[in-house]
Amino acid sequence: MSQPTKLQTSTTKRTPATGKTSRRTARRWSWLGFAAPLLAIGVLVAIGVSTFEPQHGLLGSEAPRFALPTSAGTEVTLDQILADGNQAMLYFSMGVGCDGCFAQIPEIDETLAAHGVTLVPVMVDPAEMVANESLRFGIVDPILIDQDRSVSNAYEMLGVYGHSDRPSHSFALVGGDGQVKWVKHYATMFVSAEEFLAEVPGL
Repeated sequence: MSQPTKLQTSTTKRTPATGKTSRRTARRWSWLGFAAPLLAIGVLVAIGVSTFEPQHGLLGSEAPRFALPTSAGTEVTLDQILADGNQAMLYFSMGVGCDGCFAQIPEIDETLAAHGVTLVPVMVDPAEMVANESLRFGIVDPILIDQDRSVSNAYEMLGVYGHSDRPSHSFALVGGDGQVKWVKHYATMFVSAEEFLAEVPGL
């Protein structure tokens, strides 16, 4: 009769331990349920960043040639810009409605010129609108007008940082040999001259 009693006592002692184990397991699953959505969000963000990371497919290749009208009613070609042996810093921006985009031009123009680089702003807005905004910022040099987006598309400047129909704030350095030497897309609409020049190779 003593053996059944021992078995019954032993069973009674294990019951609370089993309850603690169950509670611990439940807590683990609770934390997992909380962490899983956060992990999933992190994965999606990582995928999104890698998917929309701007690509620089033109680096080291021949720069697409162009002839574009300007805000002053003239026409400029890439060959003309490169004819004096200077390099060309093509600057594709959002244009009218973006004050930082216009302020960027005088911020870096003279410093680039001192290094033998001609700044070439390109915008997709109508010439009259661009000319009026240029006056507001004291910009005297003509801005190239790419209203049909053909040049912006050739230089892969569309669809960067969510702007599907116009460039964001991007640069392409074309060397005197006509090769694309450097491409950079900025998420911000203005970059200080110091920060910008620190990133351009050879300056």
